Amino acid sequence: MPNPTDIRRSNLIGMGWMFLAGLCFSSMHASIRYVGQDLHPFEIAFFRNLFGLLALSPLFLRYGFAPLKATRPGLLTIRAILNLGAMLAFFSALTLAPLADVAALGFTAPIFATALAIPFLGETVGWRRTAAIAVGFLGAMIIIRPGFSEIDLGHGLVLVSSLLWAVAMLVIKQISKTDSSLTITLYMGIMLTPLSLPFAMAVWIWPEPHHWVWLVGIGILGGLAQLGLTEALRRGETAVVMPMDFFKLLWAALLGFFIFGQQPGLYTVLGGLVIFAAATYIALRETRLRKPLPATSRSNPT
Repeated sequence: MPNPTDIRRSNLIGMGWMFLAGLCFSSMHASIRYVGQDLHPFEIAFFRNLFGLLALSPLFLRYGFAPLKATRPGLLTIRAILNLGAMLAFFSALTLAPLADVAALGFTAPIFATALAIPFLGETVGWRRTAAIAVGFLGAMIIIRPGFSEIDLGHGLVLVSSLLWAVAMLVIKQISKTDSSLTITLYMGIMLTPLSLPFAMAVWIWPEPHHWVWLVGIGILGGLAQLGLTEALRRGETAVVMPMDFFKLLWAALLGFFIFGQQPGLYTVLGGLVIFAAATYIALRETRLRKPLPATSRSNPT
């Protein structure tokens, strides 16, 4: 039987990692917004993938090419294409919509995934998670307020990104039955760079010297965020660490306010709370039913 002291320590460490992940994700998103004033988000996405791939190089030195022996390369390719579409939409949204709005609507991805698991994976979703799905989408409507205000392109792109990422989650769930998390991670890094290059070339502008600092920083922050999320879910209990993910909305609101002068509205905060509560309940419920998504699929597409 696990020692209660060890459990508390693991949970505290997990909370710390989730706190760090949220800060890194939000800082990366603010950096994308800043650099996006000069460079197209498609080009930023390419460099994010390129520097992310370079960050994975030590794994090849440690494990060699053995992890690349995948049993389902077709699904890995589909996952990479979905991930790229979600990333391009999300990066574009960051340059159009307030950071807090993007963070709040980004919480809808696991809600989409649970809803889509019914027709695509044949999973049974009880009334509790069905109600949580409905509540989550209600939260999105609170932010967007269709019929009361003009639907912003940035908001629409976040929802498109969340939908594509949700489908990618389901693909990852299938791949993880036969391939390791290391294989899934390496294939994503290898595929995303060449797949994103044509989109970057279509809008290419050579970065100025000061842009390179930001682009490298975006890659580093993205890697740290992914590491923090994975470690948080590995070390801590889901019920304890998931609520810390809400700090992403707080960081986004603070960074948006102090750097870009964005003031998050009441509807954004209220809708974000509703979406996050629904997404957290779904995660806890799926953990209790032992149907959680693998840790590699719980982050956003950045």
